[in-house]
Amino acid sequence: MTRTSWAGAAGLAFVLAFATSATADEPPLFQMPVACEIGRSCFIQNYVDSDPTASAKDYECGTRSYDAHNGTDFRLTTMSAQMAGVDVLAAAEGRVLRRRDGMADVSVREAGRSAVQGSECGNAVIIEHADGWQTQYCHMARGSLRVEVGDRVKAGQAIGRIGLSGLTEYPHLHFTVRHRGQVVDPFAYGAPSGSCGGGRSLWQPALQPLLAYRKRAVLNEGFAGAPVTMAMLEAGDAERQRPGLDTPALVAYVRGIGLKIGDVQTLTVKDPSGRILAEQKAKPLERDQAQSLVFAGTRKPAAGWAQGTYRASYAVIQDGGVVLERSFDIQLQ
Repeated sequence: MTRTSWAGAAGLAFVLAFATSATADEPPLFQMPVACEIGRSCFIQNYVDSDPTASAKDYECGTRSYDAHNGTDFRLTTMSAQMAGVDVLAAAEGRVLRRRDGMADVSVREAGRSAVQGSECGNAVIIEHADGWQTQYCHMARGSLRVEVGDRVKAGQAIGRIGLSGLTEYPHLHFTVRHRGQVVDPFAYGAPSGSCGGGRSLWQPALQPLLAYRKRAVLNEGFAGAPVTMAMLEAGDAERQRPGLDTPALVAYVRGIGLKIGDVQTLTVKDPSGRILAEQKAKPLERDQAQSLVFAGTRKPAAGWAQGTYRASYAVIQDGGVVLERSFDIQLQ
């Protein structure tokens, strides 16, 4: 989420005395820097801003970035997932150049930006690789760092856990790649200025299909026994409100990310017989939105809930066509 310039990190010059997979002619290939499953337990929220002006665009010329954002944000779905513990992993072998620990895990919405001024990256690690390559890992959990300056690490080694430290509003890892002090987008290495979808991926080949670019995505979905809020989703409370036959209401909810201006979200809930219980059709979005929550539901009928499968169908419509859809269900019995 944050632009995480760590004072002095970009200009550091360090000659390594050990071999890595990178050479002067070949950049390193990176492993996943988080121990989560993309598209299920974590999602990419933002990419590197490839626009040199005051505007912003990601490497596909899309809207999944903001001005001067210098990394890739791997976001967890809830704070409860963060508190359960998700490891941050070294993306390539190297040597720990810098570290910082001790900052509180608290949303900047509560602490205020002034509280993290000069330490926006939060609890963090910088790893130096061969030929001037560096990777930086921001917003880690206080007390979770497992490495010290000078330690040599292997690719995939746990170096800490995802937290909420520094300039951030939700639990995620901000992952930055630099080469000789310059920010590199690992999705588009060497892309010509102004290009869309150009350059070369620096992710391991097996990861590239999993990390394929998505304009929009569903971050959370499910059923609850009452209307849900964004705060409930962040805390993981909505997931714990599992409805049953005695629940006073049945509410389907979806939180989408990367939604665009003009997107229309629809959500329909059907009972076991296929009859529509509730429908929601939101107004077209007036601007691009990093995240958006919709829900649709109804109170328990006088005769009670029929036993069986209740199904919800979510869709995002742009210019008359479906650009994102998801179906999910719950058993009441």
